[in-house]
Amino acid sequence: MSSLNIATRALNTNLAALQVIGHNIANVNTAGYSRQTVQLQSAGYQSTGGGYFGKGVELTTVERAYNEHLTREARVTASSAAGNAARLERLQQLESVFPMGDQGLGVALNDMLNAWSDLVASPSNSTARVVVISRADAFAARLRDTAGQIDLLRNSTQQQVGEQVDAINRLATELASVNKRIIETSGGSHTPNDLFDQRDKLLADLSQYTQLSVVPGEGGTANVFIAGSQPLVLGTQTGQLATQRDPADTSRIQVVFRQGAMSTPLDATALGSGELAGTLRFLNEDLQAVQNQVGRMALAASEIVNAQHRLGVDLAGAMGGDFFVPLGATAGLRAPTNAPPQTATASASVSNPQALIASDYELRVEAGGFSVVRLSDNAVTTFPTLPAVVDGLSFDIGAGPAAVGDSFRIRPFEAAARNLQVAITAPQNLAVASPVLVTPGTANSGGLGVESLYAVSDSPNLTDPVTLTFNADGTFSATGLGPGNPAPDNPGPPASYNFTPGQPIQLNGWSLTLRGNPTAGDSFSIGAAPSSTIAQNAGNANGVLALRAMATFEGATLSDGYVSLFADVGARVQNAKFSAEFTRNVALSAEQARANVAGVNLDEEAARLLQFQQAYQASAKFLQIAQSTFDSLLQTIGR
Repeated sequence: MSSLNIATRALNTNLAALQVIGHNIANVNTAGYSRQTVQLQSAGYQSTGGGYFGKGVELTTVERAYNEHLTREARVTASSAAGNAARLERLQQLESVFPMGDQGLGVALNDMLNAWSDLVASPSNSTARVVVISRADAFAARLRDTAGQIDLLRNSTQQQVGEQVDAINRLATELASVNKRIIETSGGSHTPNDLFDQRDKLLADLSQYTQLSVVPGEGGTANVFIAGSQPLVLGTQTGQLATQRDPADTSRIQVVFRQGAMSTPLDATALGSGELAGTLRFLNEDLQAVQNQVGRMALAASEIVNAQHRLGVDLAGAMGGDFFVPLGATAGLRAPTNAPPQTATASASVSNPQALIASDYELRVEAGGFSVVRLSDNAVTTFPTLPAVVDGLSFDIGAGPAAVGDSFRIRPFEAAARNLQVAITAPQNLAVASPVLVTPGTANSGGLGVESLYAVSDSPNLTDPVTLTFNADGTFSATGLGPGNPAPDNPGPPASYNFTPGQPIQLNGWSLTLRGNPTAGDSFSIGAAPSSTIAQNAGNANGVLALRAMATFEGATLSDGYVSLFADVGARVQNAKFSAEFTRNVALSAEQARANVAGVNLDEEAARLLQFQQAYQASAKFLQIAQSTFDSLLQTIGR
């Protein structure tokens, strides 16, 4: 009977090996499948008078090809690659909101400013006035459209965050179910290979959305922690992620971890990597930074143009009003932790549009006064009292009582582009003329000419009569100046100012530009412009044109403001593209290393198939011989 037993064992064992090989071949394209192999051992021996005879072969277990280190590396690198890819995809959508060429914001801004050049040539031309208003309308509409596109992108990104959170919760539930099945099989002597593959596949899928910390549990189960220490899966129990409006800013969303009745807000940076982290980084950093830059462009341009327009005179002789509808002060958002009854208010208004920094701010009430935190880089400025100016913004606390520890988030640029509107509707209301006029002296040599004169501030001495007289050394003396003007460069006598042709002379709130070479005795008188000259006076139009060269956006001129915005968007896209490509290559290498160990190679399986097929056939042949021998023995004994 021993020969029959040996043959039977060999036949069954080789058949089992063929079944495992067939299982491998069938799952060659199954994601997450690990190659399985049979582990064989001798069935032992028996002692007889003739010696020790083996009992054949037996199957000990079926193992899967698995390397914990390579699997973890593939999971971690894939998570990083998924996060960078998700951020890049959204940034490329954001980049499409900022076209170059005729459709760009930069062209619209410069078209609006350059349109005033026609008014310089023909101040009373109604068509030129209509064109100025039309170009301003186009600029404001382009900004509103850009703001609308950013809002749409924010809304769709927030929806995507919700979908990613739902996917994480679903995968966590599935992993807990697999953990339960693993526990149910843990009493046996063999490992449930396909269950372990399901476990690892779910972990890999989860890591696509967020960075995981995996701790082995009972019988090979996986306990999963996210955001540092939040238990997403503990054995068969799961936590839940959810999204909610940020209490400090209801226009934003935040991800919270819920376990039972407790909810814990998660810092986006604590999520590490994965699609959820990449999407939140785009939402909270990239999109917000770009929106602030667009809003700053709208707010700075409107404030600067309004200020200059108010210094001019319209066709009726009235001082100019606002060119754009004033955007007003920005109200602060109370922190939910502020002391009751939470009636205190905070606000920020523009005091210097040339000094604006594209950032949100937080105003804090402290024991020794107040502090303003620029949230883009966490720079802190402290003040004993308010109002106080930071980055061209004047911060103040309202009449309500503010307690120590109260804070307010202030977003001065969030709605600026969305709400920009042109205030001027009638061409005659354009303040093209200047309230001051320059008259060259009748005895002037003619070597020095007037290029422009316009008001630059609402000085109370703006229209006071002032006379400039040039000296033999090329300097000039000024009579009739009011207080607050710069002291003469040369004490004299006579006291005089240095002169550079083409460089503006700014005194008494006006700016005069002269070109040429002065002669001793040349003089220029500046005073109030007669009403009879308004129709042909284009002084304030020159003032608006001069705004193009005004340093406004951290050193960049007003006309070049869009360049810095577009450059920032482009730099973000390029950096994200580099990161995405680099981490994708690293992830592919890590996955290839894992697949080299755990993946199915059809050539190898074909060779093993032939090997065990031959062994099976040989075992069958041996069984046939043993059966024939046993039958012959029975026939012989039976006689």
